[in-house]
Amino acid sequence: MSIRPVVKIVNGVPASDGDGVRLTRMLGTAEAQMFDPFLMLDCFDNDQASDYMGGFPDHPHRGFETVTYMLEGRMRHRDNTGREGIIGPGGIQWMRAGRGIVHSEMPEQSEGRMRGFQLWVNLAPRRAARPARSAAERWMPSISTSRCPPGRGSRSPSAATATPWSRSMRARSAWRAARSTR
Repeated sequence: MSIRPVVKIVNGVPASDGDGVRLTRMLGTAEAQMFDPFLMLDCFDNDQASDYMGGFPDHPHRGFETVTYMLEGRMRHRDNTGREGIIGPGGIQWMRAGRGIVHSEMPEQSEGRMRGFQLWVNLAPRRAARPARSAAERWMPSISTSRCPPGRGSRSPSAATATPWSRSMRARSAWRAARSTR
């Protein structure tokens, strides 16, 4: 495997989305558009309820998949396929918009910190033509990331620290690589 050099470091851009939720847009800005299939990466880190209480009321999506990971706080996801659930700390939720879906993501708290990120991934045309679906919310092992406060901009990519899960995945990959060379 060859190591590729870092071509460019891009600062996140302060943004507001949904009903006034303050966030930092890491990908999907004028300066960071060259990451296909990744369309957008938003990081939100707010400890003031007024910065997130409006949430993301009903809105449509089509042709891509979203992955939402919550580090702190609680968000309720609801969509027109009838699926609904709460994403809490360590929770992750996948949603394939496919041919189209209308959904909302609303805070399940009225105070405290709300921190996480959402990645939008472009779907191949054959997958974009499939019906929409959203996976059940799941708990994932802890991921530590660099802080991305709104309004200050953050550097992308975020540096993740090793967790027991990431160490075990690296060990498993190394074991498989060593085994395949025999």
